[in-house]
Amino acid sequence: MDVFVYGTLTEPSTAERLLDRYEFDGRAVLRGLYRVDGSYPTLAPGGRCEGRLLSTSEVATLDRYEGVDSGLYVRRSLPADDGSTVECYIGDPAQLGVAVTWPGTGPFADRVDRYLDTSDVGVTIR
Repeated sequence: MDVFVYGTLTEPSTAERLLDRYEFDGRAVLRGLYRVDGSYPTLAPGGRCEGRLLSTSEVATLDRYEGVDSGLYVRRSLPADDGSTVECYIGDPAQLGVAVTWPGTGPFADRVDRYLDTSDVGVTIR
């Protein structure tokens, strides 16, 4: 499975510490979301973000690292320009100390889903 990474997981030392099997598959650009730095990097609506593709079957390990169970990050599938799907982690700005507003009301995950459903968000693989 390919994962678009844009923060600490772009570092080989982090991936090596966490994962038994992984490979970096090159550079990618995420359109429709841009990087914002807080306690940890996250994404915000609009713009674009440079990153890397990390290929691994150990998504459960990445979910634990990103705090998916606690709601720190949500993992979402995004379309790529080659017809594939790429996973991406998006952090809750309230928990990361970032002044970012996601449109709409309700829980963070629901606002992310609505934005992704109504916006041109996707990954260009280089």
